[in-house]
Amino acid sequence: MSTSPEFRENGSAGQQLAVRQDHYCFGCGRQNPHGLKLTFFANDAGEVWTDWHPVRENEGFTGMAHGGMISTVLDEVMGWAVYHQKIWAVTGKLSVSFRKPVAIGEPTRATARITEEHGRKLKLTADLRRISDGQLLAEAESIFIKVPQQRAEEWQARYFDPEAAPQI
Repeated sequence: MSTSPEFRENGSAGQQLAVRQDHYCFGCGRQNPHGLKLTFFANDAGEVWTDWHPVRENEGFTGMAHGGMISTVLDEVMGWAVYHQKIWAVTGKLSVSFRKPVAIGEPTRATARITEEHGRKLKLTADLRRISDGQLLAEAESIFIKVPQQRAEEWQARYFDPEAAPQI
């Protein structure tokens, strides 16, 4: 697995998550011809990030990424922050604040972290920043709900690549 370039905000490089490539997930699946094909990295603090370069197909108003696409990227990175901790859960609530327009073609980085865990509920935060200067573009808060153990085991087998390098 490859190592992500240094992130200007936290200065930490990380290990690529061992995500299987053979599925149609809109966010991370490589087989979905319309998907984002995001790649995820994690650091020792448990944060997970992905770089996203919005393309014209992600456009809302002319030259700007659609808010739904931004929300999707933030939701996806929060999901992988959960899964990186070997917890399988689904989004129960997502709240996004859009701070600045996200320009088409402008490299961005979404970073997520778990902030609280209470029984089956997990609270997370995420932010989307312009890579060139660290400018905050959007931020999100969410609640994820843990799935039953049998489903968690099925998803672990389906989405993590056992042949890949170990996670940090």
